Order: sequence, then structure tokens, then C-alpha cells
Amino acid sequence: MAQDLFEQNDAARAVLERANTVLEMDLTGIMFGSLDPARAEEDLATLTRTENTQPALFVHSMAVMSALSRHASTPDMVAGHSLGEYSALAAAGAISFEEGLRIVRLRGELMAQAGAIRPGAMAAILGMEDADVEELCREASSDGIVQPANFNSPGQIVISGDVEAVDRAVALAPERGAKRALKLPVSGAFHSPLMDFARDGLAQALDTLPIRVPSCPVYLNVTAAPTTDPEEIRRRLVEQLMAPVRWAQTLTAMQADGATRFVEVGAGKVLSGLVKRTLGRDAETLSLSSPADLETL
Repeated sequence: MAQDLFEQNDAARAVLERANTVLEMDLTGIMFGSLDPARAEEDLATLTRTENTQPALFVHSMAVMSALSRHASTPDMVAGHSLGEYSALAAAGAISFEEGLRIVRLRGELMAQAGAIRPGAMAAILGMEDADVEELCREASSDGIVQPANFNSPGQIVISGDVEAVDRAVALAPERGAKRALKLPVSGAFHSPLMDFARDGLAQALDTLPIRVPSCPVYLNVTAAPTTDPEEIRRRLVEQLMAPVRWAQTLTAMQADGATRFVEVGAGKVLSGLVKRTLGRDAETLSLSSPADLETL
């Protein structure tokens, strides 16, 4: 993860090396993995622990942003999916790299603890309208807490909550019109009330986090609306732990406010696909994850 950036881009390498210093740990070692094929499964398991995944994703995004700054490209508006909201805030100058990295590491640790204290589950529900998924969750809530966690795109919604309630929703979904329902390999019920344990610790940390007025509007997960108000940002970051990520609504709002080109910064191309599924195949997208992607830009 990001090893090609480390080896081929000086600006990105500086960010990755700085991350190790800030966290006082070998984060890049976790991201790159070992050269021993026999350890591949172990390496992946270490990286996908949420206390490691979250800072790794943040650092990868910031490494790309640092390389991107050499092209004098600045965003007119920003948004990030779940953990990516912190990357979006850093890209807009609302938080510094160092401050953002420390807070996302803490967020990952707290969410991992919350998942251990109150195990939960998540599942993808495909082919159902938003309102129908909400009704499905209400029906399954007789077995515990379950609610929409990610409105990713029309017909692609992730639900989250107690294991029994999520299992019931998955079982009921085909009868209620879903094309497919499948549980996800996650370590907790993110964006649900089962993350309550993490709330106070994150809120305390965010209270001391310097948040500046961003250089452009930031579209928030909780509201799908833009803001440049540091105190609203602070408040919504806490709410985001247990509230749905309204990503499809965010994309629609950005387009309505004039966005014509969506540049995905960081690991993978998932969000570019969600843009096209939400706004149509003609929506212009570009995913930037590697040196080759930067050359394409």
C-alpha cells in the first residue's frame, strides 16, 4: 500500500516518513508488508485491523495530495467517505497532517475497542430503495439494533448493528425486494449506536483539535451539506461515529452546487464507481492512487 509512491515520488515519501515519526511506529512497514509470501496473510490481517487501516488510509491520501500539490491543483469543494472525511478536511487545510493523523489513529483504536466490547456486524443490501431499507431495518430491529450505515449509491446501502438484527435483515431482504444481501468482513458495527463506547474519547480529543476555516466548502457525511464552520465540523465528526454516511446525497448536492469533475484521492477506485452509479456514467471521474495516476493527471 503506497509503496510505489514512496519509491517514486519525493513529496509522497516525505509524508509517509513523517507519519512514522508522528505515530512513533513503523506504519509504512505495515502498509508495505513484508517480502515473504508466507507472511502475506498475516501482513494483510495486521493492515486490516481498524486501528491500522484508518491511519494507513489517511496517510495514503495525504501522500497523494502532497504529490498533487506539485501540479498546483486545488479543489473547489471536498468530501470524504467515513474516515475519508478527515482526509478531506486536511486537503482543505481545516486540520494539519499531524493533527489529523493522531486523531484518526485514536479513532481507529477507539472503534476497535468498541467493536470488542459490543460485537456487531454490517451487511450490504443491493437493489432496494432507501426508504425500503429503512423499513427493513425497522422490521429486523425486533432482534436488536440495526440501521443504515452507508448510503453509498442508489441501490447500494450498507446496514450496521447487532449481529442477530443484521442477520435477520439479511434473511428478510430478498423477500422485501433486494437483489442481493451479504454480510461484510468487518470488525465492528460502524456508524451505528454500537460505537457509543468510542464517542466520549473521540469527543474529548476533538475538543482540543485545532480546526481552521477550510479553504473550500466541506460536504459532511452526517448532513450531506457544505460547511466552512469549524465548530459544526467538530460537532459532526463526533456524530459521524454513530450516524449514516450520506454519500449518495453528498454527491448529488455537490453536483447541484456545480461540481463537474470528481477526483478521488487515495487508495482504490471505489468512490469513482459510486460517483458514476449515483450521477450517471457521464460524470467525469479520475482516481489518483499511484505515480502512474498522477502522470495521467
